[in-house]
Amino acid sequence: MNKSTIWLTIFFAVLIWSGIEPKDSFTWFLEVAPALIALPILFFTRKRFPLTSLAYVLILIHAVILMVGGHYTYAEVPLFDWIADWMGSERNNYDKVGHFAQGFIPALLAREVFLRLAVVKPGAWCHFLVCCFALALSAFYELIEWWVALMTGEDAEAFLGTQGYVWDTQSDMGMALVGAIASILLLSRWHNRLLANLRR
Repeated sequence: MNKSTIWLTIFFAVLIWSGIEPKDSFTWFLEVAPALIALPILFFTRKRFPLTSLAYVLILIHAVILMVGGHYTYAEVPLFDWIADWMGSERNNYDKVGHFAQGFIPALLAREVFLRLAVVKPGAWCHFLVCCFALALSAFYELIEWWVALMTGEDAEAFLGTQGYVWDTQSDMGMALVGAIASILLLSRWHNRLLANLRR
């Protein structure tokens, strides 16, 4: 079984599980939509612009995070309910995992595109622009949540997942920034080696 088959097997297995009796069908669709959009993009670019193996694994992890959040809603993922109880908190923080990933994973993808297309050279400017991209993506996602809420009213409450926290939008973007910085600090050297192998 090759890597693509394993990737697709995991993706569709989690997607099918996620779609079986989700907590809220509308929220499920909204949450998994980015993963469903990414799939055909990856398929049609796989030969013309194949990504590093690290990028594909991180995309799959992000898709799984979205699908789990879609199944339960971000405010009601059972493991994070247990963690909240254990820590004496009233808030389920699974959404913060999602927003950390929203910075961590797109940052690496942006870095890969920037470096391979020679948009910018490796170094400080690359790091800065990668963080800018991750923050812009996070802000745009928050705008999408706002637009959905305006159009659908109370139906979007589970999608927003604010749980009564007045600074939810700002903390979501903050987590994305932390994720982007962590991605740069933890993965840059490994990513450079993978990019060098890809060019051979």
